[in-house]
Amino acid sequence: MSLCPKCGYRRQAKDAQVHPSICPACGIAINKWRARMDAQGAADQAPGHRDVGRESESDLPQPFLHRLQAHFMWVAVPSRADSIWGRALLTGVLAVWGAWFALNGIDWQVIGGSFMHNINLPFHEFGHVLFMPFGRTMMILGGSLFQVLLPLIVLCVFSFKQQDNHAASVGLWWCGQSFVDLAPYIADAQYRILPLVGGAGEESHDWGNLLTQWGLLEYTQGIARASFGLGVLIMAVAIAWGIFLLRKQWHLAHEDTA
Repeated sequence: MSLCPKCGYRRQAKDAQVHPSICPACGIAINKWRARMDAQGAADQAPGHRDVGRESESDLPQPFLHRLQAHFMWVAVPSRADSIWGRALLTGVLAVWGAWFALNGIDWQVIGGSFMHNINLPFHEFGHVLFMPFGRTMMILGGSLFQVLLPLIVLCVFSFKQQDNHAASVGLWWCGQSFVDLAPYIADAQYRILPLVGGAGEESHDWGNLLTQWGLLEYTQGIARASFGLGVLIMAVAIAWGIFLLRKQWHLAHEDTA
């Protein structure tokens, strides 16, 4: 496997989807970078030229530079342009959808009646079963906990396993929406009037039981608003991440074909 001439990253089999002329770690167009370095080298040889500020980078050991670049794998993108438009459409839809949730606030009819609630609900219920061995409190909390953790697991799989950071940004958006989805349930802790799965009674209300147990029932509305606000913020970050990746992929694809 070839090494990146800039950061020293060694290509691996998992990088097959990234164009051979693009470094999967630092994102440079290798041929163009070499051309610039050759031009700079020729200028360095010119009489009277003083090289200012380049020693600091060249003096750094390559293993350190490689480790430094590894921290920026969250911004790595494929160089292919063929998938940009579909990804851009998806990001646009999620941006509008996220704005719709944000503008409607903590409204059970809007959030509970959305398509995303139907996706989140089975994972919420599975979370209760998953965390059951860890005691009653964790079993109750497990539904909400697994609901927000699963999208983060999806994010990590796409980013680290599939090397698809744009798909990972969708997972982050889902995580934010899960926090938004929980807000009406938390806000209902004092009243316990929302319909529960299977027609369960108010004694089965997760957040009513949790906040009562923790002595936080009087802070119900603040906790609900915090969950909603955090969710909106995470969705906004996810959209910004997706747009950044799309812009970078567009520029890299066109640099490579120039």
